[in-house]
This record gives sequence, structure tokens and C-alpha cells, in this order.
Amino acid sequence: MDLIKDIDIISAEEAASCEVKVSEEGSKTAEKKLYIESYGCQMNFSDSEIVTSIMKKDGFDTTSNFEDADVVFINTCSIREKAEQTVRNRLQNFNKIKRQKPEMLIGILGCMAERLKAQLLEEEKIVDIVVGPDAYRDLPALVKQAEDGSKGVNTFLSREETYGDISPIRLNSNGVTAFISIMRGCDNMCSFCVVPFTRGRERSRDPHSIVAEAQELFKNGYREVTLLGQNVDSYKWSPEQNNKARLNSTLAKDEESVSEIVNFANLLEMVAKVDSKLRVRFSTSHPKDITDEVLHTMKKYDNICKYIHLPAQSGNTRVLELMNRTYDREWYLNRVDAIREILGEECGISSDMIAGFCTETEEEHEDTLSLMDYVKYDFSYMFMYSERPGTLAAKKFEDDIPEPIKKRRLQEIIARQKEISIERNKLDIGKTVEVLIEGTSKRSEEQLQGRNSANKVVIFDRKEGLEKGQYVHVKINDCSAATLFGELV
Repeated sequence: MDLIKDIDIISAEEAASCEVKVSEEGSKTAEKKLYIESYGCQMNFSDSEIVTSIMKKDGFDTTSNFEDADVVFINTCSIREKAEQTVRNRLQNFNKIKRQKPEMLIGILGCMAERLKAQLLEEEKIVDIVVGPDAYRDLPALVKQAEDGSKGVNTFLSREETYGDISPIRLNSNGVTAFISIMRGCDNMCSFCVVPFTRGRERSRDPHSIVAEAQELFKNGYREVTLLGQNVDSYKWSPEQNNKARLNSTLAKDEESVSEIVNFANLLEMVAKVDSKLRVRFSTSHPKDITDEVLHTMKKYDNICKYIHLPAQSGNTRVLELMNRTYDREWYLNRVDAIREILGEECGISSDMIAGFCTETEEEHEDTLSLMDYVKYDFSYMFMYSERPGTLAAKKFEDDIPEPIKKRRLQEIIARQKEISIERNKLDIGKTVEVLIEGTSKRSEEQLQGRNSANKVVIFDRKEGLEKGQYVHVKINDCSAATLFGELV
């Protein structure tokens, strides 16, 4: 999944350090203050918005300074060792404050909490609360438990929890773009991945609640939503699931019922119909599940962005089999060809790539580079293989590629992607693209930035009367590997 919106080429070290902090101060009447940081994928950022909503109802307001907080939460990622080490280092910073302010509570949330619950409680003496991704409703009770001197722990994985009835509080929001979680968990058992063990089995959220959230966001001025899931293409909702979900839901009883199964293509269309001025994105797609029906739905609606994150992980069939990706090189290329045929060459495609997976040979590494040459990714998220305890790969295979070779292969992948990104961006020079303004450019107060349909960042000079949330047309006249530069038309 995307980790940083406006960086096209990203290394493992950069990805592991991604964080979001609550930036806005809450009302001065709240008695308690919450500080929350998120690491990792967009699902974690979305979860933090759910957590904040739950805590807000229990009397907590947010603060941007953890030294002022009564409760500090770290929403964690376990996808790579670097991410976990970053969290451990952050805990040491909080420990210094807790020595002076012992009543402050520290909580670990998310995937790392699920994977290392016992270890965290034993080793990290400053951790008061450990809560997995499916137990956030229990947070107020666990905080009270910790305030009374006991550890607050709940890492139960649910087969039904989707938080579909909770309205997230948008953190660090630009007021234009927002995430909507459409499903939780993952049924794919990729051998390198901890997600099925930390987030549980797949379950899809009621489409009524998803559409209602999109409608509310549009009403409040948002102009783009990203539908989130570990594998959005496997989204599947049925009336039987709905009946179970309603037992713990606050959805209206007189809501129009859906009598048929809703798949991801159906859901995309439902959200696209909210309003033609609401852009719709989604992440992440799995190559084994993305269908022509989804692609034709994307083509049918102009407001469904022409961009697909389609992680390959490797370009070699044998390595893909070891990774248990359940597709081969030919299948992946077939899906890419379908995207190009149905949506055109201008559709943005991005990927994840792992360098130095177990037993990977030089020839197999070259297959990854040749796959990149064929697909022409607009950008990628690229990492060295990091063995995660408890995964199938850790149990079955030896992590036998020396680190210097992993680093060299990763650098070759990064260098190749930079060349391709520049090549792809140069194709836009001279074209006029529609851009949704997201705010002021980080480069200059005199410039604005936004993204086009293909998810590329576009920077252009500010003009009086323009503000975020507006659509503008920009003629592209220059580019870097990461950004398009243009002028208003």
C-alpha cells in the first residue's frame, strides 16, 4: 500500500520512518488529552482516525505535543524489522517524559501489538496498554484499567469487526482527500508477510456505510476518497454478512436493503455515483484478483482515477511461487496488458518490489528488472527482504542472500525505477491534465500542488482566487522523477 503520497521512489528506510502525528489542538474544555502517532501503511492512518473517534466519545481531545498528553498511543507496523525498531526507539523518547510524569499512559496499537504482545509487556516496562487492530472499541475500558494500575490488554482478532458504524475523525487532514476503509484483514498467505497473523481474516464492510461515509465527506468539502483494504479486489459483501454486522451496528433499520452480493466493481460504481466531482481511488489491488469488470468500471466513470497499485514483489515465477503469491510472471503481465488495453497507456501503475528474497539468483533478480522495463511503472515502493518471525518464509526458507548483495540489488531496482519514472513523466510534457488542488506546495508558498488522475503530483504557480478542493487544468512543461511542473490553462 502507498506509504507516502508525494514521494514516487521510496526505500525501506524511508518507508519505515513514515509517521503521522495529530497536529490540531482540540477544544480547551476537554479534561483529557490524547496524542497519537501512526507508522506504516494507509490502513494504520485510517485506524488512527477510528481510534481518535472512539476516544473522543470518552472525553479525550487531541494534542500535537506528547508532553501534554494524558494518553500516548503509537499505532504500529510490523511489516519490516526497521519499522519495529523505529517504534522501540520512539518508546525511549516517551520513557523520558513518563519518568517525570508517571501518570501518563503509553499504549501500543496495531500490528506490532498483535505480534509482540507478551514481549512488549515484559520488555517495555513503560507500556501500559497493548491493543490489536480489532479491539479498538475496548480502548476506553482498557485506559481506565491502566489508570487503576493494571495492564490494559486486548489482542483478540475478530471475524466480524469492520468499525463500519464509527465515523472517523480526520487527522492532519487537508480537507480535500480522505481514506475510507472498506474491509479488514487478509486471506492471502504470502510467505514473507505478517499481515494475516496481525490483522486476521478478511471481512468486508457494509456497502451502505461506505457510501454514507463518502456522501458525508463530500458534503463536508472533501473531493477525493481512497477506498482501503489489504486486497480491495476481494471485497465481497452479502445480505448474510449484513445481518451479522447489524447486530453490532448503528446503521438505520429502515435503510434500503441490498438483495445481491456486492463485489468490488459494484462498490466502485456505488461510490462513483455519490457525485461526479468526487474522485475515487483505491488501494491495494492483488494481481490474482483484479478483474476486467473492475477495469471496465474504472473506464465507465471519469471520476474513478486511472491509477492502480499492483504489487508484483518479484518478476520471476519461481520466486513468486516461494513467496506464495499464487500467480506467475505471465499472469501478472496479462493483467498489465488488460489495464493498458482497457484504460490506455496513460493509466498510472505502481508496484512493490522485494530485493533479495530467499534463494533469489542473479538471473531471477534480472527478471524483476525486465518486468519493470515491460510494465513501465510510474513509481514503486522498494525494499530489501526482511525476515519476519512467524511467517511461512521464516519457517520454511533460509534467509540466505547476504546483506551487501540485497543492498546492491535494491539499489539497482531503485535506479531502474528512477529512469522509468522520468521516462513516464516526460510523456506528460506538453499535455494538459486535470488537477485537484490539495494545498500549498512544500517548495514555495507561491505555488500550489495537487494530483492528476494517474496519482502524479503536479506543481504550478498560485493564482488569486484558487483554493484547495478546486479542479484546475494545468499544462505540463517540465518534470522530475517524482513531480510534474506546469502552468494553469
